[in-house]
Amino acid sequence: QSGNSFHVFDQGQFAKEVLPKYFKHNNMASFVRQLNMYGFRKVVHIEQGGLVKPEKDDTEFQHPYFIRGQEHLLENIKRKVTSVSTIKNEDIKVRQDNVTKLLTDIQVMKGKQESMDSKLIAMK
Repeated sequence: QSGNSFHVFDQGQFAKEVLPKYFKHNNMASFVRQLNMYGFRKVVHIEQGGLVKPEKDDTEFQHPYFIRGQEHLLENIKRKVTSVSTIKNEDIKVRQDNVTKLLTDIQVMKGKQESMDSKLIAMK
């Protein structure tokens, strides 16, 4: 509706009818893998939390350069190419530091959540 994503409402029908018209396969997982290689990401809504399988067969994908009416941006959608030789040791260290910080932040939030839960129980 907002024009910055697209939906596949029925994956089975999409794979059977649409994919063979444009690809040499009708495999939804392969299509999603291709989308990921071009920088598209699955949109996960907060109410789903990313862990619960949605009740509807509605999968939404978005890309920063995939915007309704902005066809000139499409040329910026390129296949990601990453070879092991292009990854620098400093990049790996920075990423590891980011992961460590995220895990620490998660633990802190978990502790705060548990504290709030126990206070809520006490108030009840």
